[in-house]
Amino acid sequence: MRAATMDRSAVRDLRDERIDWRFKGLPSAAFGSTVDQFLRTRPNLRDSGFVGPLLLLDRPALEHNLTTMADWCSRHGVLLCPHGKTTMAPQLFQRQLDHGAWGITAANLSQLRVYRAFGTSRVLLANQLVDPSGLSWLASELDRDPGFDFGCWVDSTRNVELMERTLSATGCHRPVDVLVELGRRDGRTGARSTAEALEVARAVDASPHLRLAGVCGYEGAISHDLSDTDLSAVDDYLAGMREVVTGAARAGLFDEVDEIVVTAGGSSYFDQVAEALTTPWELDRPVVPVLRSGSYITHDHGSYRTMSPFGRAHRLAGPEQPFRPALRVLAQVISRPDPDLVLLTLGRRDASFDQDLPQPQRVRTGDGVRPLQGARMTELADQHAFVRVPADSAAEVGDWFECGLSHPCTVFDKWPLIPLVDGEEVVDLVRTFF
Repeated sequence: MRAATMDRSAVRDLRDERIDWRFKGLPSAAFGSTVDQFLRTRPNLRDSGFVGPLLLLDRPALEHNLTTMADWCSRHGVLLCPHGKTTMAPQLFQRQLDHGAWGITAANLSQLRVYRAFGTSRVLLANQLVDPSGLSWLASELDRDPGFDFGCWVDSTRNVELMERTLSATGCHRPVDVLVELGRRDGRTGARSTAEALEVARAVDASPHLRLAGVCGYEGAISHDLSDTDLSAVDDYLAGMREVVTGAARAGLFDEVDEIVVTAGGSSYFDQVAEALTTPWELDRPVVPVLRSGSYITHDHGSYRTMSPFGRAHRLAGPEQPFRPALRVLAQVISRPDPDLVLLTLGRRDASFDQDLPQPQRVRTGDGVRPLQGARMTELADQHAFVRVPADSAAEVGDWFECGLSHPCTVFDKWPLIPLVDGEEVVDLVRTFF
């Protein structure tokens, strides 16, 4: 199986973009310069004119997470197709591919178009695709580029019917690979039983323009905690996926492919997924187990700090170190109206708040950086963060708070250009496309 690639020249060309008012937090002195020209000045956080609030990516933590996940996947015989929706940053996609990622996962057609603009050669669209205009574009993209490997989800015979109708009208010369998605009753998308999933697989097999490439699912929609009941529910769901794979294979529904792709795995239960998908299959062709974890690249200080297998006792444990939080935001103290209340220039348009509020961790003053003791964010308004501090805290108006973040998926979309730092030095600017 050939390695996935991107158009490196398109990624490099991001350094030719000019910095201006569109990119919040960046120094006004950099306006008019290209990203490359600005980076040649060796900017730093102390005296280069950055303004707050300011989201930062930590390069050492990022590299640690990339290496840790790649090594773990290699050791346990699974491939990684990380979900790109977390960052929507082609520069980070390239780093993931350079660390051995099998491909990049997308969630919708607009994301897929971003990926293809940067030449991403293997993409899983972890969703159903029934829009006629979108399917017509996909068909033309597949015909245009023989090296483009693509697969998307199907979960009903109606889904198959609509795809077949559009692809037949377009005259697509390549079949579209699809994976049957297994869900659960009252859950998200996906066939509601193994019997329904097998019915969908038979419909795909009968379709002239579709090819059954595998089975897919998302165990993160099954459970949201770490109790024995939750972990058992994930195991039961993965057993159902295995049942669909085995049933479809024994019915000869995978005869058009040389190998069967089986994919699941968010950032909370990927140890269980790896264990389930690498247990011997005893089928007539190889099974390719693929994880789709995306948030591992930056980790966080909240939800994944608790839920990630590397932060707790987990199956398939080895010598890996826990992931490291690679995101933080700087915000200035602009008011201290009460002895125990500090207001920061940080709001809902700057930081995630859907799964835990930001966590104040350090304070920056003219004398340096020190740990912030006893501070707790209690509310995040549109443009203000409310932080409760001890009445005897030395935090003053004009100081800067460093805050850790939770759930990176809802942070990146707020920042089109993000400084990548190593210590105090800005070593790159990461462009996002939401």
